Amino acid sequence: MPKYMTLARHLTIEELGKRYRKARDGVDRSQWQIIWLVAQGKHSGEIAAMTGYRVGWIRALVRRYNADGPDRIGDQRHSNPGQRRLLTAAQELELKALLQQAQVEGKSWTGPQVARWMSQQLGRPIHAVRGWEVMRRLGFTSKTPRPRHAKADAEQQGWFKKTSPNS
Repeated sequence: MPKYMTLARHLTIEELGKRYRKARDGVDRSQWQIIWLVAQGKHSGEIAAMTGYRVGWIRALVRRYNADGPDRIGDQRHSNPGQRRLLTAAQELELKALLQQAQVEGKSWTGPQVARWMSQQLGRPIHAVRGWEVMRRLGFTSKTPRPRHAKADAEQQGWFKKTSPNS
């Protein structure tokens, strides 16, 4: 017979049940349900069958509850600020000024150009997509036209545009 998981007495079974029923976020609700079921003396295998979570996750959740209490139950991703930005605020201001200056002069920067500039500033290679993302975040877009297909026929394209049902 499997070993029962023991739960620290942070809350009573009734309080756990109330928190489970009051939870509005799906992740919070399922985690409170798991803790409530453990408090009722259910095996991790039974809980896994009822909830669809793996036994390892159920045990990890119980360890987290036992160690840190009820404040650690719920979706911890909500408080995650994410990874810090590549450029400092000063570097972003400098880049924004360069992009504005180029725009005034009628020149345009592309994502790869911004990435090269970032690479020089940071001293490590930066992928072109990151340059485009930073450019978009600062409110700029690449103003270069898309390349034309080598076999494109301008006359046929013009005929298609004139006879298109949307025109």
